[in-house]
Amino acid sequence: MPGNQFVLKAKTMGMVLTGTVLVLFSATASYAYNGPEAGMASNETPRELKDVGIDEKLGHKLDLNMKFNDENGKEVTLGSYFDGKHPVIISPVYFACPGLCNFHLNGLTDALKLMDKQWTVGDRYKILSISFDSKETPELATHKKETYMKLYGREGAEKGWHFLTGNEDEVRALTGALGFKFKWDETQKEWAHASAAVVISPDGTVSRYLPGIMFNPQDIKLALNEATEGKIGTFVESLVLYCFKYDPHQSKYTLAAVQIMKLGGALMVLVMVLWLLPLYIRSRRAKKNSAGR
Repeated sequence: MPGNQFVLKAKTMGMVLTGTVLVLFSATASYAYNGPEAGMASNETPRELKDVGIDEKLGHKLDLNMKFNDENGKEVTLGSYFDGKHPVIISPVYFACPGLCNFHLNGLTDALKLMDKQWTVGDRYKILSISFDSKETPELATHKKETYMKLYGREGAEKGWHFLTGNEDEVRALTGALGFKFKWDETQKEWAHASAAVVISPDGTVSRYLPGIMFNPQDIKLALNEATEGKIGTFVESLVLYCFKYDPHQSKYTLAAVQIMKLGGALMVLVMVLWLLPLYIRSRRAKKNSAGR
């Protein structure tokens, strides 16, 4: 009978949905917890690293009137790189750095190369590699840019990735606004500093910090999408952003259990409606036909 078929398929659908919930929950749990991380043996900060690090200033609005020199020696304002639509990644580095800055830029470039062509630098976002050493010159910035444009290897990227230098006042103002702390190590004759890519929203607001020298392409996409409230990615990428949240303890995006369950619940309701509605309609028609005989 049509009615019995309806009941049988409804029960089957219920079993499928229950299994789906369990799969979603187990997947969420496996992403939500990655185990404890090894801690430092001592709480003491080495003398060389005191007053060095990053104090995150999420939500802080940058002064877009700050002036720098681009790789061609032209004076530019920070705001000239913000169009109100696309986010900007700022990497505080210094171009003569013998180690960490190169590792940072190499890691960022490697991650960018793994992102598809739609995410080429300059299309949906820009990058500013800004020297915090006020003694560095545009000539040095030009050499650094040539190196990384060749390493990145994508046509047109030079229009979206810029290497800037500035005077002491502007450098201190920018690094202070970003919470980026550094100091000169007289013993090593180099700057002691941390490493992070800072994602800035289209209006100049600090949106997210991606610390380290190795980057996950997915984290970069999510951070850029987050900075624009999901407006620069595809629908699928915006949906992924909904499912992930940034975990400051792990310095990466992780699946959010509550959001996953909400999305899973909504999808299951939609599937149930699409599955059962035709059966319900056929059952109603069968009853009417039986009553009319």
